[in-house]
Amino acid sequence: MSGPVRFGVTLPQIKRSWQEASAAAIEFDRLGYDSLWVCDHLYGVPNPQLPILEGWTLLSAIAAITKQTKLGTLVTPPFFRNPAVLAKQIATIDQIAPGRVIAGLGAGWFPPEFEQTGCQFPNPRERLRALEEMVEVMKRMWTQEKATFKGQYFSVNEAICEPKPEKCPEILIGGGGEKVTMAIAARHADTWNNMAVAQAQLPQKIEALNKRCEEAGRDPATIERSQQCVVVIGEDDAAGKAGLEKAKRIYGGHMGGALEEHGIWGSPDRVIEGIERHRALGISFFVMEFFGRDTREPARLFADTVMKHYADIGSAVGRS
Repeated sequence: MSGPVRFGVTLPQIKRSWQEASAAAIEFDRLGYDSLWVCDHLYGVPNPQLPILEGWTLLSAIAAITKQTKLGTLVTPPFFRNPAVLAKQIATIDQIAPGRVIAGLGAGWFPPEFEQTGCQFPNPRERLRALEEMVEVMKRMWTQEKATFKGQYFSVNEAICEPKPEKCPEILIGGGGEKVTMAIAARHADTWNNMAVAQAQLPQKIEALNKRCEEAGRDPATIERSQQCVVVIGEDDAAGKAGLEKAKRIYGGHMGGALEEHGIWGSPDRVIEGIERHRALGISFFVMEFFGRDTREPARLFADTVMKHYADIGSAVGRS
């Protein structure tokens, strides 16, 4: 498949220190990755006892120590924060890192972090309705002099957000719901993200997204498609296979489901083959979690081999 490809990478966040997260961010920025991502969970997943750095606080600090990478959450749900206040927070981070903030949004799914902290956690249909209201509030805060919106879950009345971002931040909607979630993405998102747990169902998810775009009167080609994924890369296939076996045991079903059959793993050449399988289905953006205790090591190997491969292709196309 022709066309540009983007590679984002997640920051170490669960059972990791600020020193580890900041060192990784600086290195990923230096290596030329497109974007840096954090999960927006209040609890470690899948074990609430696991320590985790809070997502938007972490991104605000990362914004100040990086130079070029975009910064996003995968994904921020409604009910953790008032959406008008969140819009203000994002607008402030945009002052620190102009044009680099991506609002990654979704419905949320891990009950303990809502219920034990006093946040609302209604049924999925209500959470999705709240998600769309959240998007509406945030877009108005970023673009209107005074934002007014009255919904079932969120309302603002002549709310002011100054200073505003120079342009409306990119919006990513993440989730696998083929009717409601993708319809929200079709109406509002610059990018739709397929969750790692649904990586094996990517073809049907893409088909559903195309239908929702058509129903919304939107050209499906105008929404970028991204895939959240674990990437296990080694110097050769033997090293990649050994890493894969460890990753399957550690990640389990949440991030490791169907990893061997549908995931991206192996030597750099095999990793490129996995990327191309996804690109053939329409994926142009990969939000990657590198497997390894110090993720800077696989990130360097990926940058030196896989990213160089795509950069060389781009250079060749530019010269033709």
